[in-house]
Order: sequence, then structure tokens, then C-alpha cells
Amino acid sequence: MSLDVRTAGDVTILSPKGMLLGGKETDELQAKIKELAEAGNRKLLIDLGRTTFMNSVSLGVLIAGHASYSKRDAKLKLCAVDKKIQSIFVVTKLSLVFEVFDEEAEALASFK
Repeated sequence: MSLDVRTAGDVTILSPKGMLLGGKETDELQAKIKELAEAGNRKLLIDLGRTTFMNSVSLGVLIAGHASYSKRDAKLKLCAVDKKIQSIFVVTKLSLVFEVFDEEAEALASFK
């Protein structure tokens, strides 16, 4: 897996690519979220448009990241979630926890 990191204004965007199966690729995502949070990042967008599969471990990483950001009154949002992954969010009711946007531009606008 590769993890692209970029910024748009004051929003940091993480774009994991491939499958998040709870191994090295998930550890990489978790480490980057933690690093950004510890550095004081307040606006994080995770673009899942190139992520093809997630398991419970990777969902746990997103939940922990969301909790970390929420405790600091910061924002972690998701965009471009694959339909299969989106169904997992609905079944687990995580769609009620995360702000999920269809497109990156829409998500970026929501941070303003």
C-alpha cells in the first residue's frame, strides 16, 4: 500500500491506496494519523477513493483517529468511500459517527 499525504489550505489529506488488512499498510495509516494529531493538526481528510478493502482492524484505526481528533475539538472526515466499504459503515452504524462526503471538493468545503 502507498499512503499519499498532501495539503489543501489548512487541511491535510491522507489517501491510502489498496487494501487495508490490518498489517503494515494499516500501521502506516495509524502512525501518520497519530503523528499529525500530535503535531497539532486540526483538519484531517481521509480520501478512501483508492482504498479497495478494509477490515475491522483498519476500521478501528479510523475510529481511534476520529476519537483523538474529537477530544481536541478537531475534525477528521472521510470522502470518496467505495460502495462496498460504505456498506460496512452503514451496517456498523459508523455512518452516524463519521462525516462522509462523496467528493473531495465537497469535503474540503465543509471544513470552512
